[in-house]
Amino acid sequence: RITLAMGKNYRTRSKTSKTPRRPFEKERLDRELKLVGVFGLKNKREVWRVQYTLAKIRSVARNLMTLDEKDPQREFQGAALLHRLLKMGLLDEKEDKLDYVLGLSVEKFLARRLQTCVFSTLKLAKSIHHSRCLIRQRHIRVGRNLVNVPSFMVNVDSEKLVEYAHTSPLGNNARPGRVKRKKLAAGGEKGEEDDV
Repeated sequence: RITLAMGKNYRTRSKTSKTPRRPFEKERLDRELKLVGVFGLKNKREVWRVQYTLAKIRSVARNLMTLDEKDPQREFQGAALLHRLLKMGLLDEKEDKLDYVLGLSVEKFLARRLQTCVFSTLKLAKSIHHSRCLIRQRHIRVGRNLVNVPSFMVNVDSEKLVEYAHTSPLGNNARPGRVKRKKLAAGGEKGEEDDV
């Protein structure tokens, strides 16, 4: 089967998400809406983006599984894929077979986002929506780098390094925020007037 593209493709980047084939399938709509609510996502495209990434990873795993177990390509690429997923925290230490890659879910991916880690794992935010605000308003850093992307994938090593930014007034020993500085200045002036 040959498909001819009509017109020129001016896209300079590859697609990051894929829209669903059936736009009004009720079960899928409800499932996506639940994910958007639980993980505090901006829109459904964020769900579709994760689904697209997961589909590509599973496709690679399926292609490798068709090869013979002793095939050098399967051994090398399979080990690399498993190592990467292990490093990202999507697989456990004991899950060292390609079969486990096919068992990955969208929820596992969404649980590794910075937004989810700030709220559920580290308890730096009051809610999942609050954690998104903190990240966008540049209050969170990962290691030495300030990260303001809620969908940043936190790997296992850097999970321990997520904390408030040095410039953030929310940190323990940080400079107070604009309003608090104003109140302190007003309080200091009143104290001087009382002495006179």
